[in-house]
Amino acid sequence: MKLSELRTGDSFTGFYILRNVFNKTASSGKPFLSAALADASAMVEAKAWDYPGPLGPADEGKVVKVQGVMQEFKNAPQIRIDKIRLAAPQDRYDLADLVPTAPMDLDAAYRRVESLVDSMEDPAYKAVCLELLRRHGPAFQRFPAAKSVHHGFVGGLLMHTAYMLEIAEFLAGLYRDVVQRDLLLAGTLLHDIAKLEEFTTSQLGLVTEYSTKGQLLGHLVMGAQEVAEVSRELHIPEEKSVLLQHLLLSHHGQPEFGAAVVPMCAEAELLSYIDIIDSRMEIYRENFEKIPVGEFSQRIFALEKRIYHHP
Repeated sequence: MKLSELRTGDSFTGFYILRNVFNKTASSGKPFLSAALADASAMVEAKAWDYPGPLGPADEGKVVKVQGVMQEFKNAPQIRIDKIRLAAPQDRYDLADLVPTAPMDLDAAYRRVESLVDSMEDPAYKAVCLELLRRHGPAFQRFPAAKSVHHGFVGGLLMHTAYMLEIAEFLAGLYRDVVQRDLLLAGTLLHDIAKLEEFTTSQLGLVTEYSTKGQLLGHLVMGAQEVAEVSRELHIPEEKSVLLQHLLLSHHGQPEFGAAVVPMCAEAELLSYIDIIDSRMEIYRENFEKIPVGEFSQRIFALEKRIYHHP
């Protein structure tokens, strides 16, 4: 059964993706497995009580066969796992049922991204964008944008970037006396491009962990480094290279949110807000799928509040 179809009290057996895996110890001293089970329809917290192994964090992102019961904990769904094992080669399941994919036409979205790059009039920013799309285009079209907070599905990075580019295109026209359109579009396109190196993914294409470079440097710094490298190779004027690097380094807005520097030009300021708009709207969209109409959610960590799904 799809996770989204399970109701409290339902017993089930099926194949799911193992996410957010931790081996823990209960107050009684007994070991248990804390994880989440995911398929293309939903992700649900799960617990295997009195479970010493063998599954653990190294199995993040793998397909498992589970026998369990859908329960409720603190008014939120939680699965009690009775039996769990890794899927075996002889097991039969459809990957399309398991891997969540961006709810959009990814090919059309990528063509739109290419058309916006093609419309740039500044040859320097356009050249940097074309080179980075040449290097990363195929991966960029399939990669998730996160592990779980928002856009954590196949094609999530493209969806996030494509939506942000549409917002950037509109706002660049609205504030044309303040904002340089091509700089804003270039920064928007490239702001998360280094997530391709920041994360490691499973064979299913979902994020399982941060890479070593991802943990030590982060995608803001790695993205700025690659922009600097490409700019040198293409003989881009230093001022334009530095401005574009600044957009990438500051797009989280404030140091407490991960920004290396605060935004110091209009395009950087606007990019940081565009990123917030799209990421938060996606958090709403993903949670609306789990919140009945007319009800409030539980507190959502990423938003630091509850939200209301109105009719």
